[in-house]
Amino acid sequence: MSTESLITLSSSSLFFSFIVYLIAIVPFGIAVKSRKKIAVKIAMTLTIVGFLAQLNYFILRWVASGHAPVSNLNEFLTFFGIMLVGSFFIFYYIYRQPVVGLFLLPVSCLIIAYASMFANEVSPLIPALQSHWLTIHVITVATASAVLSVSFVTGLIYLLKNVDMRSKGKRPFFLELIMYFLVVVVGFILITSAFRLTDYSASYQFENREGAAQVYDYMLPAILVPADSETVEKVSGAYQPADHYTGLLEIPNSIETQKLNSVLWSFLAGTVLYGLLRLVTRKRVAELLQPFTNKVNLSLMDEISYRSVVIGFPLFALGGLFFAMIWAQIAWSRFWGWDPKEVWALITFLFYAAFLHLRIGKEWTGEKTAWLAIVGFGTIIFNQVFVNLVIAGLHSYA
Repeated sequence: MSTESLITLSSSSLFFSFIVYLIAIVPFGIAVKSRKKIAVKIAMTLTIVGFLAQLNYFILRWVASGHAPVSNLNEFLTFFGIMLVGSFFIFYYIYRQPVVGLFLLPVSCLIIAYASMFANEVSPLIPALQSHWLTIHVITVATASAVLSVSFVTGLIYLLKNVDMRSKGKRPFFLELIMYFLVVVVGFILITSAFRLTDYSASYQFENREGAAQVYDYMLPAILVPADSETVEKVSGAYQPADHYTGLLEIPNSIETQKLNSVLWSFLAGTVLYGLLRLVTRKRVAELLQPFTNKVNLSLMDEISYRSVVIGFPLFALGGLFFAMIWAQIAWSRFWGWDPKEVWALITFLFYAAFLHLRIGKEWTGEKTAWLAIVGFGTIIFNQVFVNLVIAGLHSYA
């Protein structure tokens, strides 16, 4: 089978898994509301089928590319989504809580859909990535992040059950803020998909800090553009001046404006979508989800949150710090260089170390650790998405 056929088949497997997961959410919801065993069996069967399709995507893409498909943001986030579902199986067969699947599968679908918004072409690895330690480092980090993210899901379930959204105060506000950020992700997926259907693209050429001509390609209309840039288009393999929309605001060339532009569109689209949801339902998003947590056992959710951190934390220390330092020494001839990605990996490590200290040493349980789990997930997502998209560093190729 040709490389192109393998890549096509792998992409089809991933899309199939995405659809299966969306379908599986329905029987999970029925199982949570009615506790019917047949609904649980259908939901778990569909989830297993979707997971096998995801593994098929991963294996076929590895065969087609000749290297582990974890070398760019699209591949990493997709693998992260695979491992999130894999982590769910571990905790489900220990604790038998279908409500975790009801809330975890939508998160996994969001991650898969979000990943698909970025370039997914198979390309040769740059020299810094041509190391088996990269594969070991990234796979371990993605697996650890997925296990840790289970605590986010169970923490969210805990808060939805425990926080009275009709009351006034910080707790309802911050819980709804979490819902808003999830809607922002949906908004980004929808707006990016819409402009993809129209084949929208625009390019801006500017002089970078080294004095060389550089071009940023935009897939969404420009809100931000590089300072002193001009609009161009590619003709016969070369960029030539073009006449199209020039953007609303110029910012310094040191910032990767096309990526920051995508972040701004995410919040714009997400805010509009959130506003429409509130207008149509006349309820906050958290209130819409709370009925699915009425039968939740809070002590079990707290226990799962804790166990996921106990498993995920040493894995993250191994992959995000120890293996990362070995790869950094091979790629850049130094173990540590305060690159933004390295700094945020350290912040994530220290945060979960503090989580365990507060849990074991200070006996923090219940709602306190649920909020900590939410913040911990925020550090993971900030490191894996925002740092890659906006902050320039040695990991920017990702």
